[in-house]
Amino acid sequence: MDPVTPSAPAGDAQAPFREPLPLVVPPVTLEGTAVRLVPLSTAHVPALAALCEPELFAHFSRVLRTQDDVADYVATALRAAVDGSEQPFAICERASGAVVGTTRFMEIQRGHRTLEIGSTWLGRRVWRSPVNTECKFLLLRHAFETLAVMRVQLKTDRRNVRSRAAIERLGATFEGILRNHMLVRGGTVRDSAYYSVLDTEWPLVRERLRGLLTRG
Repeated sequence: MDPVTPSAPAGDAQAPFREPLPLVVPPVTLEGTAVRLVPLSTAHVPALAALCEPELFAHFSRVLRTQDDVADYVATALRAAVDGSEQPFAICERASGAVVGTTRFMEIQRGHRTLEIGSTWLGRRVWRSPVNTECKFLLLRHAFETLAVMRVQLKTDRRNVRSRAAIERLGATFEGILRNHMLVRGGTVRDSAYYSVLDTEWPLVRERLRGLLTRG
């Protein structure tokens, strides 16, 4: 269902308007052609740990090296799911059932109906495959068509050329650079590049993604 914008209150006639309903993001399984996104659990720790290579986390907020690192990473995500600020997923190949990475809804703003898609990392084997594109399609479709969010945010290290190109390929709009945004990997200063898709833009982005997935 495409977004519908109701009329604004009379005093804000020129401003966009959305019904101020609280955003609730429950766990869900999202099915695609190549991938299945399932709620992340501690059972996924060994499979995720087997994917870890330092190169995967060159621009990540932290480097995951051991199974204990991954267990702590998953435990942190599950605590955030309990408090409603995140909803994490394991990314599984449909053909083999293998876990090939993880992603999540995060920065869930219950009162503002916005969220972020992030903390995505994939095993090297599925780089340059349709996996990332289909993951983003499934997450965006669920966010806009089921959860009825008004904005989905994506961000990455400004120096992460590969990630920025992948986000731009989706059709997200570049919003700018947040300078000295965070300290990562033990003290490295990171500037973050911000992108977004709005509910009013989703129909065009949806068709773009469908085209990309059709072409493979």
